[in-house]
Amino acid sequence: METVVERFLRYAAVDTESLADQEQVPSTEKQKDLARLLARELTELGASGVRTDDHGYVYASIPASAGCENAPRLGLIAHMDTSPAVSGKNVKPHVERDYQGGDILLNPAEGIALSPKEYPSLLDYVGQDLIVTDGTTLLGADDKAGVAEIMTAADHLLRDSSLPHGEIKIAFTPDEEVGRGVDCFDLEGFGADFAYTVDGGALGELEYENFNAATLKLKLHGRSIHPGGAKGQMVNALHLAMEFQSMLPPFERPEFTEGYEGFFHLDELHGTVEEALAVYIIRDHDRARFEEKKERVRKICAYLNEKYGALRFDPELTDSYYNMRGQVEPHMHLIENARAAMEHLGIRPLIQPIRGGTDGCRLSYMGLPCPNLCTGGHNFHGRFEYIPVQSMEKVTRLLLELAARYSTPSAE
Repeated sequence: METVVERFLRYAAVDTESLADQEQVPSTEKQKDLARLLARELTELGASGVRTDDHGYVYASIPASAGCENAPRLGLIAHMDTSPAVSGKNVKPHVERDYQGGDILLNPAEGIALSPKEYPSLLDYVGQDLIVTDGTTLLGADDKAGVAEIMTAADHLLRDSSLPHGEIKIAFTPDEEVGRGVDCFDLEGFGADFAYTVDGGALGELEYENFNAATLKLKLHGRSIHPGGAKGQMVNALHLAMEFQSMLPPFERPEFTEGYEGFFHLDELHGTVEEALAVYIIRDHDRARFEEKKERVRKICAYLNEKYGALRFDPELTDSYYNMRGQVEPHMHLIENARAAMEHLGIRPLIQPIRGGTDGCRLSYMGLPCPNLCTGGHNFHGRFEYIPVQSMEKVTRLLLELAARYSTPSAE
């Protein structure tokens, strides 16, 4: 039987980078390459109802084992796309065997190294095998590790009839990284009673709280004129953007926040003297503070428009998703069973808020309670992403343990 690592290395080689501000789903056609591959593999494994649609979603079922037909239907979900923050093309992963501490030279030709001085979490995995990049692309463990772990667990369940489990529903989604992972999700056709996304970080992470999220697209309207005669005439849109930024709380940025603390994150800034665009993401776990952050943006823009006597600041605020805690709390068996399964396997549970979002956030609001499980990965969305082999193997066992815990009607 193929290992979780073999699967992951194969999936990581497929370029599935998604793109923001696209109307079509998926945002990039190349995501369908992995969708077709997964659908073919699921069919070969013997899964039921395997299908992929025009939007690049993959769905499949694993029939209940004998005597477990009345158990609840558990869903397992991961996303196929990788973040557009760093290139996902020509990913060249390799396995650093028996890591003994110190720097890992990722790319001798370019002198790129992964160092515990910058990423101290490496030292938690001395003696383990680490999958890393060549330092020029991301790795794609977010979330191809989750895909590989679900696929490997599915292989076990389909091969071994002695493993007890109810019907297992599987889904792989596109465009999660650009906030559109469930725009075209077939919730009714998926058919799960509840689910887990397998899209978290370090081994043991278990999450059912996430940010409330919004995007701000701030258009700045300036007035261009030759700089030689600009006095009293020029209005530099780039300077307007800088003035707006200066009025946001300086310590409410991602690099100064943690835990439940929210932030304003300037994600893009580009333009000219005449026109500029600043794109922010706004985040907070507390809904009231989230609304206050958006209101602060409106008030700053109103003040600056009054100051300049024209519509120089044109904000467009769009909510992306909300904290799923209230949707999951009536189904806390999902958290308690996951915690118990981890402890049974010798994994230390780390229940914490997600400083981001998952497909499960929106699915929870659509009526499918869906907390988030770890994949084992670190440093997502960057060139220094890595994942321990042993963590991936434990997450695979965790999924099998959860399938067993939901093999009876009384599991809820």
